[in-house]
Amino acid sequence: MPVPRQRHTKSKRNRQRSHQALKALGLTKCLKCGQPILPHQVCKNCGTYKGREVLDVMKKLTKREQKKRAKELKTQEEKAQEEHEH
Repeated sequence: MPVPRQRHTKSKRNRQRSHQALKALGLTKCLKCGQPILPHQVCKNCGTYKGREVLDVMKKLTKREQKKRAKELKTQEEKAQEEHEH
């Protein structure tokens, strides 16, 4: 088993570890519903990307869940429009 030739100093060790810190996520708001999303990703809430619908989020839901989800999306879109206008 290899043995290190010299011991690393505390400052050397700490300088290496300084780059291991977690960075904050750069979240943006979805243009349609206003939910926070990662940039260049499809919104999981409404299924849009760059203003156009690319995923059908209602497809796998039952009719009862679809009605409920449609109401939620409508209210979220209205709130997002109000914030976007101001």
